[in-house]
Amino acid sequence: MKGRDSLEARELCDVGQSLDMSDETKVSRLSVDIEREGDTAVVRCGGKLVAGVNDFLYTEVSGLIPGSKRIILDLTNLAYMDSMGLGTIIRLYVSAKSAGCGLELINIGERVKQLLGFTHLLSLFTVCGEHTIRIP
Repeated sequence: MKGRDSLEARELCDVGQSLDMSDETKVSRLSVDIEREGDTAVVRCGGKLVAGVNDFLYTEVSGLIPGSKRIILDLTNLAYMDSMGLGTIIRLYVSAKSAGCGLELINIGERVKQLLGFTHLLSLFTVCGEHTIRIP
């Protein structure tokens, strides 16, 4: 993989999930792919960003902030996000901004756009889009 400093893939199952549960009873699953190229990190999220796994994303991404000038959260494969997931995105935005790091959201699905709209944060991100967060 040309020009990439590192490539990581991680997956987290909800803490309350036991090995004998069927697929229908699994609470949530979040996968995170991290690709670094110079001072930019691309974080591809998949699955569900919900209560119980939201701190996993925060820990993974906040650890990238000191060594990055730009972090891109690619939400292409994010199927669902609840209010805890939204709070995590906001926390990451605040942490990145205070460290002088840009945070961008790309490939936002309809459900996430609706959540941002319902909470009146879509207009905030649109206004900030020229500076730190891009919503295509």
